[in-house]
Amino acid sequence: MGLKKLQKEVDIWIKEHGVRYFDPLTNMAQLSEEVGEVARIIARRYGEQSEKESDKKKRPCRRTF
Repeated sequence: MGLKKLQKEVDIWIKEHGVRYFDPLTNMAQLSEEVGEVARIIARRYGEQSEKESDKKKRPCRRTF
């Protein structure tokens, strides 16, 4: 399935379920927060910072393909 078709399906679902799109600033803030969390895990697991016990169970990537 192509990207355009997937985008159209998402757009239809959003309109049918009354969910709205977030504005660009909100999207940027959420993306920055997620990137920061991944960066923290990578820095602690593979960098010079010590890994916290709570981070040992987390994976840098939430999805595997």
